[in-house]
Amino acid sequence: MEKSIKPQSGYFMVFMAFCLLALIAFSIFGKVVFLLVPTVLVFAFILPGFFIVEPNKAMVLLLFGSYKGTVKDDGFFWVIPFMTKKKISLRVRNFENKPLKVNDKIGNPVMVGTIVVWQVADTFKASFDVDDYENFVHLQADAAVRKMAGTYPYDNFEDEHAEITLRSGVEDVNKSLEDEISDRLQHAGIKVIEARISHLAYSSEIASAMLQRQQATAIVAARRMIVDGAVGMVEMALEDLKIKGIIDFEEEKKAAMVSNLMVVLCSDKNASPVVNVGTLNQ
Repeated sequence: MEKSIKPQSGYFMVFMAFCLLALIAFSIFGKVVFLLVPTVLVFAFILPGFFIVEPNKAMVLLLFGSYKGTVKDDGFFWVIPFMTKKKISLRVRNFENKPLKVNDKIGNPVMVGTIVVWQVADTFKASFDVDDYENFVHLQADAAVRKMAGTYPYDNFEDEHAEITLRSGVEDVNKSLEDEISDRLQHAGIKVIEARISHLAYSSEIASAMLQRQQATAIVAARRMIVDGAVGMVEMALEDLKIKGIIDFEEEKKAAMVSNLMVVLCSDKNASPVVNVGTLNQ
């Protein structure tokens, strides 16, 4: 477990070092040999113990392989030189994963890129529970993306019952990705602040076919809307003609009129008018 400590102030030890320098100078000029040697040794002992902790950084201290604590307060400090010092940044960091080729729930290959914002929350775990916590973050983020992508379909073309897809369920998918990465990185003392998808597309080998399918789906949906509208217009026209008594069609003539109106209304090209100069029976 992480343990915060505050070591001896470095400024006090600087004062002690200057006092030792004055004593060394006195020993040299006063030729006090028995005082010179121990004073020099103590001065040399003090010097390696100074260190500085910058804001949003920490210093992990070890004494002969034993964890003694973490200094999180910024400032100038001193510890006994036998301590090993390891600096760790507590600042918020982020990285963008290049798009990975993964399979969605249905098995379609898709390209998914992510952005992960994180910081070190536990310096003990980051230092001793994993070998290289920065590399650990990148590898576990990749693994989390692969698992998350396999949970949802890319869209609901093939899975019509899917309520959440990678394309439409942005908030839910990002939340799932963030939770998955957080679970994996808690062993390294890493806090995930945010994780989101930055790139989403079909893989190149199926992108063209999927684009054609999307276009076909859009065309079918548009034609369906046109047909529904045309049926309503024809129904309204026949009803108005009947109510106003303008003309009374036989069933055969009514069917012909409906057919002509549907052709005109549903055609994707402008209709060419034909003037009937004979009777209605022609």
